Amino acid sequence: MNKVILMGRLVRDPEIRRSAGKDGSDTVVAGYTLAVDRRFRKEGESTADFIRCVAFGKLGEFAEKYLKQGVKIAVTGRIQTGSYTNKEGQKVYTTDVIVEEQEFAESKGSSSENSSSAGSNAPAPEPTPEQMGFIKIPEGIENDLPFK
Repeated sequence: MNKVILMGRLVRDPEIRRSAGKDGSDTVVAGYTLAVDRRFRKEGESTADFIRCVAFGKLGEFAEKYLKQGVKIAVTGRIQTGSYTNKEGQKVYTTDVIVEEQEFAESKGSSSENSSSAGSNAPAPEPTPEQMGFIKIPEGIENDLPFK
């Protein structure tokens, strides 16, 4: 079984190419790199892995239209390896995740808050009960409530 699930942030805007399909129509191919945080790290190691992802067709069109640098997404796909010979005549080996599903992993508001406070390590303030839609119950009506 070849199945990959990743969650991370786009390192830069997707690179978009178009390739001719068998039926003569253009197929959108979107390539992007996800920075995926490591759960555990050793001293001196980077805290993220940078994983190349490729989305074809409708998924590529979605990436072109909605994905931007810094956006946090969840990706499901499969690993595919390949190789090519570069201009210097050296064989280069590649490993990519071929995207089968992609979706946003946070709200648009959270994404913009994270990008504006990227240099800050302070945790986000907890919302008040009123911000979460709760109301305060007036004192003295405990006996009138249908639950205890």
